[in-house]
Amino acid sequence: MNGTSHVKLHNPAELHKPFGYSHVAEVTSGKLIYIAGQVALDAAGNLVGKDDFAAQARQVFANLQSALAAAGASFHDVIKLNYYCADSVDPAVHLPMVREIRDTYINTAAPPASTFVVVHRLVRPEWLLEVEAVAAL
Repeated sequence: MNGTSHVKLHNPAELHKPFGYSHVAEVTSGKLIYIAGQVALDAAGNLVGKDDFAAQARQVFANLQSALAAAGASFHDVIKLNYYCADSVDPAVHLPMVREIRDTYINTAAPPASTFVVVHRLVRPEWLLEVEAVAAL
């Protein structure tokens, strides 16, 4: 279960055991909050961490936290994360970094469902990572 009784995060026995995410996020009541993809821009619109994947990931998660708070939610309400990573980044090297940073924010005992996609590039070539979230209250 997530931190709320109206959300059930689970893994059906018929599916493989996931590593750091849940297969199913089920909302039984409440409201959904969709957070647009966040990139490594600070409040003034400046890029944080040019060519520094970890710095960009930290800024992305800080931005997600701010967006969630603005909607009265927290990372414990997040039921889905979608990651978009530029193909200039090596997932074998950088995915563990994302997980380490993410795990400082999420409930690791009941992690949200997630998808990680490698794309040719993001809208701006200096952006290495974009993450969107869905939360349930």
